[in-house]
Amino acid sequence: MRHHFSLLMVLTTLFISCGTSSKIIVPLNETLPSTNDNYTIVWVGKGKAFTFQDGKYIRNAANDYAFEVVQRRYTNTWKSIKNMHRVHPNYDGKAGEREQTMFFEIDYHKEGSQIRSEIHSSLGNGKGHSDHEFREQKIQFEAEGISYFAPYNTYRITQHYNYEEGVLTETVELFKLENDIEIPFAKIEEKALIFIPTQLAKAPTLFE
Repeated sequence: MRHHFSLLMVLTTLFISCGTSSKIIVPLNETLPSTNDNYTIVWVGKGKAFTFQDGKYIRNAANDYAFEVVQRRYTNTWKSIKNMHRVHPNYDGKAGEREQTMFFEIDYHKEGSQIRSEIHSSLGNGKGHSDHEFREQKIQFEAEGISYFAPYNTYRITQHYNYEEGVLTETVELFKLENDIEIPFAKIEEKALIFIPTQLAKAPTLFE
């Protein structure tokens, strides 16, 4: 069926827009988040988009985006808010507003010698696994709120945290899963730098 989807449909469905309706993205709470009860990291980066056509991935620069993630790591739970910004002048808005917000909550537990996870997000829910230091992580979940006829129904996110260099690289895959067969649709290759709380000896910039 994927061969019948035009480039227009590709642009329309690449990454669900989660910030364009009255839907609550970030869970409500009367208490504002703090940095006292968690380890807070901010990731700032960009994502390069690709669509799968004729047996290979083709660059789709108009759907590239910049992003920031505020990641709060509690004892065995991570809560992240991701803000995306599509700034390419040729982006036509068919995948939603240029500005989008997403929420992810990952709960970790141990199964034997393995670290397993459950993800609850504004895009859908699923499972994953990680090493003990959270350097290599993979999560997969069903896409919620999309049409049965959409060219994908599953997300897979593969992460590599290089803490020593302060870099996160991530691949987001969108594909149709039918009878355990994966039909690729699109992917985004992300790279972000890490920012954590610090103290400055002086003002970092000067007016010139």
